[in-house]
Amino acid sequence: MDRKALAAAFPVTVPVLMGYLAIGMAFGFMLQAAGYNFIWAFFMSLSIYAGSGQYLGVSLLSTGAALGTVALMTLIINFRHLVYGLSMLEKFRGMGLRKLYMIFSLTDETYALLSSAQAPVGVNPRNFYFAIAMLDQSYWILGSVIGAVAGAVLPIDTTGIDFAMTALFVVIAVEQWESASSHLPALLGAGATLVSLLLVGAENMLLPALAIIVVVLLLLRGRLEDKGTPVPETKQEEDVTC
Repeated sequence: MDRKALAAAFPVTVPVLMGYLAIGMAFGFMLQAAGYNFIWAFFMSLSIYAGSGQYLGVSLLSTGAALGTVALMTLIINFRHLVYGLSMLEKFRGMGLRKLYMIFSLTDETYALLSSAQAPVGVNPRNFYFAIAMLDQSYWILGSVIGAVAGAVLPIDTTGIDFAMTALFVVIAVEQWESASSHLPALLGAGATLVSLLLVGAENMLLPALAIIVVVLLLLRGRLEDKGTPVPETKQEEDVTC
């Protein structure tokens, strides 16, 4: 692991550290309350690593849902990651086998960091992105295990605790709004969500909303790039040894 990249990535990931410890602990509390101990929390966060999907998984497992149902619902909820992946193709180019982990670890919060953070001068960008992804997952695993252990020894009422995930999403959205050069993607997301909600209802709105967002963003790609094109990283990569 590139220590220089790790040292540069840590300050960038501190907001995610704070958020992931909180919502990871909330997940651990819920999992323990459903009858699964910290070992389950560790391996679920290591192998699944999908915050909203894991929250849903706890709810479904506690009601005795079939594994096929759990898998299908998780796929639907995390379908948005397809959109994330398409926009990260250029940044992940040339990462070799690490690209597989980058795809796996592309959560909402990690995507938010990767889409805006720039590697400092003298730090290899690919190593920097990889360090961000690894640190973020380690925070989530740590929070999950702490929550499960605490839930086993402390009497905690987990009612409403799953709102921690929604709260973190709101914070990320506000930060992205304040730092973005164009607010069009955010307005598009809100508009597409509202239209889908009105047309097909809350239970079926996710896929139509994502489809609308993808199509419109592709149509407006040139305009968005003209408004806020990120600084090219190719020259920086030439000056940095991998």
